[in-house]
Amino acid sequence: MTPFLKKLIARARSIPKTVVLPESSDKRILGALPTLVEQNIAKPVLIGNVDRIAEDLKAMGLSLDQVPAVDPCKGEAAEEYAQVFYEIRKYRGVTLEKARQLMADPVYFGTMMVKQGDADGLIAGACHSTADTIRPALQVIKAAVGFKTVSSMFFMCMPDGEIFIFADCALVQNPTSAQMADIAISTAITAHQFGIDPKIAMLSYSTKSSSNSRDAYKVAKATDRARDIASALFGYGGAVVIDGELQFDAAFVPEVAALKCPDSPLKGKAKIFIFPDLSSGNITYKAVQRMAKAEAYGPVLQGLAKPVNDLSRGCSIEDVIATAAITAIQAQG
Repeated sequence: MTPFLKKLIARARSIPKTVVLPESSDKRILGALPTLVEQNIAKPVLIGNVDRIAEDLKAMGLSLDQVPAVDPCKGEAAEEYAQVFYEIRKYRGVTLEKARQLMADPVYFGTMMVKQGDADGLIAGACHSTADTIRPALQVIKAAVGFKTVSSMFFMCMPDGEIFIFADCALVQNPTSAQMADIAISTAITAHQFGIDPKIAMLSYSTKSSSNSRDAYKVAKATDRARDIASALFGYGGAVVIDGELQFDAAFVPEVAALKCPDSPLKGKAKIFIFPDLSSGNITYKAVQRMAKAEAYGPVLQGLAKPVNDLSRGCSIEDVIATAAITAIQAQG
């Protein structure tokens, strides 16, 4: 267990939150339950056939008292959730019968639990695609007040213990300048939640108009917009430092920053890196993960009104534990 994960667990335990795990038959989800329960990281709730879940829990020395289970095909909750979902989506052509059918889907059902306040957050993706995990959240939970962009980020934990944030590396394919600014602000909020210094670099292949291309202008415009929002949201006085457009070396290496952008408030010491598109973000996080042997925790969704997070289908038990802890911390506000 990495030092970062230990810190996550300590934070999550301070105010335990209820986290829905709709993929109740997945062995990695089940394998994470003893740690979640014994260390009081979160209060897990499983979705599925209650009798089968009870047998699985018994085999691990747990019970339904410790890990409650809900069958989406039984009880009054499914009809209540279907009615609410219908009201939310009827303008999109969703009928009440279609809403009832969707509530039989554990991810939709679990997302409605979060929407209705019957749970604090949800994690899925161990055996669902990213689209199938996120779509229900976008439809019913939607973006937080003041945000139009739901994005993702990764905690990049380096071998020396230093922690950086990369965004967006998994969701928004080609953000506009407004979306890129939204991503920066969402990531600043995430940084505050997790105790990371919000020194944000808006990345480009250009530093301070060294290229006059449309792509470089997009990042410069996003930087100005993000600064304005940050000033209104966090106030002045350096609570959040944002600069761009910057090449990675100008954002990360003080000696290079002194040459290329001596007036940058980051001084080559950025902790958060906002990428101009999904390709550059995804490639970079994977390259750093493999070549620098960094631990990558994510993708963590941000900008939603309530926390929902996506697991990789190649996730480990430790990944499930980490994501549950992250989701619980997000739910703490």
